[in-house]
Amino acid sequence: MVAVNRMIDLNADLGEDESADGMARDIAIMDVVSSCNIACGGHAGSDETMRAMLLAAKAKNISAGAHPSYPDRANFGRTSMAIATEALQDTLREQIKDIRKIAAEVQTEITHLKPHGALYNDAQDDAILADILVTIARAENLALVGMSGSHVEQKANESGVTFIAEAFIDRQYTQRSRLVSRAEKGAVIADDGDRLKQGLALAQGQPIVASGGHLKTIPAQTLCLHSDSDGALATAKAMLRALELEGISVAPPTA
Repeated sequence: MVAVNRMIDLNADLGEDESADGMARDIAIMDVVSSCNIACGGHAGSDETMRAMLLAAKAKNISAGAHPSYPDRANFGRTSMAIATEALQDTLREQIKDIRKIAAEVQTEITHLKPHGALYNDAQDDAILADILVTIARAENLALVGMSGSHVEQKANESGVTFIAEAFIDRQYTQRSRLVSRAEKGAVIADDGDRLKQGLALAQGQPIVASGGHLKTIPAQTLCLHSDSDGALATAKAMLRALELEGISVAPPTA
């Protein structure tokens, strides 16, 4: 019998839409999730969005993390970049410095690091990128969010960095337990019922249906719902209710 997690973190990537509606949606999602990852300038985000998200996270008592990316606002950080190691290290450190400065101003903390978009995906199977992220997380004393069975997990464990295994409610997986490219049809799960079904299976340690119809079990301590997916707020609320009905409480992974 597969063991059921009786506690799971529910997270969302926030601060990526500077419109009034986007900001209001993100703040509303914080009523549901237990942690968030805040864009800090690489792909999106500004001092104003970081401050608003950090203040809301503090008021709602949820864990706030840095969500840095390749320095590529034009492509929203969703395109792999050929960038020198030192340059990437510098921009990631600068992004984290920026959000930590604002966190200090509003008297709250940054608890974890979750890379965004292409950097997140690339690092799972790239030892050099994984090492960069682990080195920065260790230097900043931050937990590191990534995929189970990845270079990120391996190097975090080797370096004594707290690793948080993440899975996605609203993304389809490949047969290799990686995310299907957004360029492919069906990569983002659009149906709310399908999102909830996958989220519950992930939270309970049960297999999900990956591309090609294959069943895959994706270990997870935290479940992500992208705030910019259609119907994200409604899905977040429904996911919380579904978890609670199954006796699964929602709390940060460090709780």
